[in-house]
Formats: sequence, C-alpha cells, structure tokens
Amino acid sequence: MTSLREPVEAMSVGHPMYSQTYPCEPSTAEIGRELVRGVLGVWHLDGLADRAALIVTELIATASRHTPCPEIRLTVGRPSATRLRVGVVDREPARLPTLSQAADDDESGRGLLLVDAVADRWGYDLHGSGRRPWGKEAWAKLRTGGGE
Repeated sequence: MTSLREPVEAMSVGHPMYSQTYPCEPSTAEIGRELVRGVLGVWHLDGLADRAALIVTELIATASRHTPCPEIRLTVGRPSATRLRVGVVDREPARLPTLSQAADDDESGRGLLLVDAVADRWGYDLHGSGRRPWGKEAWAKLRTGGGE
C-alpha cells in the first residue's frame, strides 16, 4: 500500500489520475480522505478538499456496507482542466448505488444524499463486457473553476 508520506507526482500533460487499492472496510475512509487531500494539494485544488473528502467517505461507506468485496479501488482524476472526478471501484456489479430516502430516525442511509448535495454530478459505470460486467465504479464530479 502506498503511504501518503511518499510524494504524489502530478502529471503536467494529459489528464492526470491517481488510484490505489484498499481493503473494503469503513476504516478505509480515513485513508481515502488523506489520499484525496494529498492529491488535491499537489494539483493546487485545496479549495475542493472538504467536498471531495466527504464524497470519498460516503462512496467508501456505501461500498463497504453494500458489497461483499474484500477490496476497492479509489480513483482521483482530472478528466478535464475544469473537472475533478473521485470514484470507488468494487467487484459487485449487481448492487448498484441508488438514491433513497432515510426515515428521520434511521441511523444510516443518507450517504448518497450527501454526495448528491455536494457533487456537481454523480453516478456509476459498469466495468467489463455488457453481458458479464466484473464490477462498477461509483463516482462524483466537482467543477474546479473556469468555464464548462
């Protein structure tokens, strides 16, 4: 596992992206927040750190609560100069993330509502062939500034 004490290299050309595999468990959220904050610091996007950290926390919580996968892959990318994309990949394509309403006295079930509230867009992509996908990525996008 990569430590955040190791330098994170930002790419100067193309569309930079960082990804790392972690155990699929709730405690991974803390590591995920550190990773996101570190990468955003390298990319000089510290102003998005709180929102991105909340998003990654909720996506990791959703994966760890609703999939039996032993591992997840956290991704942080810049698909364009004005977009940040944070995602969590798991190997459970049959359990898709859905927005649901939690009752007032429910102690959980609001994660994707939070993601929906702070992200500019969110969704999921299936990975693998159309008939037999091997996994999915739940993702959220944030504007980094500028046009688009």
